[in-house]
Parts: sequence; C-alpha cells; structure tokens
Amino acid sequence: MKDNPNTSFSRFKSIAVIGAGAWGTALARILSKNNGSIKIWAKEDSVITSINTRHENETFLKNITLPNSIIAYKSFENFADADLILLVTPAQFMRTTLEALKEFVNPETPIVLCSKGIESETLKFMSEITTDILPQNPLAVLSGPSFAIDVAHGKPTAVTLACKNALLGERIANTISLPTFRPYLSDDIMGTQIGGVTKNVIAIAAGIAYGFNLGDSARAAIIARGFSEICRLSITMGGKEETLSGLSGIGDLILTCSSETSRNFSLGVKLGNGQTVTEATEGLKTVAEGLHSAKAVLELSIRKKVEMPITKSVNDLIDQKSSLEDIINNLLSRPIKREK
Repeated sequence: MKDNPNTSFSRFKSIAVIGAGAWGTALARILSKNNGSIKIWAKEDSVITSINTRHENETFLKNITLPNSIIAYKSFENFADADLILLVTPAQFMRTTLEALKEFVNPETPIVLCSKGIESETLKFMSEITTDILPQNPLAVLSGPSFAIDVAHGKPTAVTLACKNALLGERIANTISLPTFRPYLSDDIMGTQIGGVTKNVIAIAAGIAYGFNLGDSARAAIIARGFSEICRLSITMGGKEETLSGLSGIGDLILTCSSETSRNFSLGVKLGNGQTVTEATEGLKTVAEGLHSAKAVLELSIRKKVEMPITKSVNDLIDQKSSLEDIINNLLSRPIKREK
C-alpha cells in the first residue's frame, strides 16, 4: 500500500530515537527497515563514534550490525526536523532529557515513550513528566515483552502501543511494525505504564526465589501473586483490567520473571545468592530499573492504600531492613484468606 499523508496509515518520515542504550539501538534498527534514515541521540561520545564509524553499538548492543542509515548525534539541534520521536532514555533521566530537548521539538510532533519506570523524587510516570514539559505534544506508550537482543536479531516480538488518539496510534503502529515486530493498539496509557514498571519489581522477587533455590513452584506463586499486586495498583490508578491481561501486563511479567536476559531477574538471582545490592551491581554498565522503581512503587502503593507485600519484601531486602530468610518466612506465614 502506498503511503497517503491524508490517512492514518501513512508512515512518519523523519524519525528520531532519543537514547542509544540497548533498547533504543534495537528500536532504531527495526525502524530503519521501513523508514530509511534514522537519527539516534547518544550521550556518550564513544557510542556515537561506534555507531557512525563501525556501525555497531559496542557499549550497549555488541555484535549487532547496524545499517549505515542509522546516524548518531549528541546535539539535540539535529532532531528539530523530527516528525516522530521515540524517547528511550532511562526513567530517572527522562526529565533532564526532555528539558534539554524541548526547545527543538515541534509541539505537534508525537512522542512515543519507550522507557519503563517511575521518577523516584516525584512518583510520576513518564507520561506525566512529558506532559509537564511538553504539554502540547501527542503521547503514546510502547511497552510489552521485548528483550532488545531478540528485537535486534529479528525474532518475533509483540508489544502494546497505547495512544488516546486512535488514528495517531494506527499511524505510529504502521511506522514501527514489521512482520517480526507487531504492535497491538490500546488507549490505556496509565495501565500500560504500570504494567511495565511494576513487573520489574516482581522480577527481582522471582530472581530471589530462583537464586535462593526455592524451586519453580515458589517462583510461579510469586509471579501469580505479584500479578495480583500489579492489578490492584493499576485499577486503583485508573488502568483497565484487560490491559494487564495482555502483552504489557502478564506478557511482560512472564518474560521478565523467566529469563536471566532480564537485568531485574538477574539482579534478584544475585540477591538470592546472598550478595548485597552493591556487590550485585558492581561493574554493570546499566542498572536494573526495578532497583529504582521498587521504592517508588512501594511509596505509591502506600499513598494509594494498595496492599503490595511482595513489593514491600523486595524493598526490605534492598534496604537491608530484613534478612532473606526473614522475608521468605514472613511471606509464607501471611494470614490465610480468599485469593483475589
């Protein structure tokens, strides 16, 4: 089908990816297949040099060849002509990135939020931060079960694309979709974000169970009861139940709790093996987002009066308020009540 600028199915022409970590680089790679030249912003000079001269992100996504059409820049001035922007910077740096970017962004340019997290200081989600700084720009959220390495290798992946404007959502989906990368549309901005944030905390708990050798049955119980925590928080904050039953909820949770490719699950495994947080994160180029999100999710649950015992236990272990053995015993000795 030939692109028609008067329909929702026409592709965006000038696409920018802000953030050249593993996920941002993988997204740039798949975008280049449909859309030609892709600009990507990187903070590190070494990453810019690696992408532009060796056509590989040697720091964050090694051994993946990038097309010449992906060009990295450090100055936000180079992104002023973008008609679609994917924001893929870490959650705790989203505000400062947006502040630096805002003078170069057309207020009509849609922003697709691809980072999963809550701002620690304000307990705000990425959509709320973006609205604070770029109040006129249309928003979408991309989330779901997607490891960067799988996407970069062209392995089949399905994700949720949440956007309040249905026609805009269709146009973004048409721009980013491939036979091996399938976006499913939703209008649930908040529910999609909550699924992406909270699953990282539950994944740490699942990794702890694995590292402590509690067995697969215990890990399955943590995933199931963790999903209940996620649903309670999401519904309280206006998310839709069906969103959590889909890719950005249970789909992302299962993936993140089942593979050591997940930074959050791997962190939990190390904690379950008896390492401290300092020992478990030593030498890492990127820290598991769940480490930042755990405290924010707990504070949010307290503020919203939502019971989240697994989330609380992860925080107690991270903050060294309780031993691993005490936390497990406390979870196992919770009062017997009807499952919900």
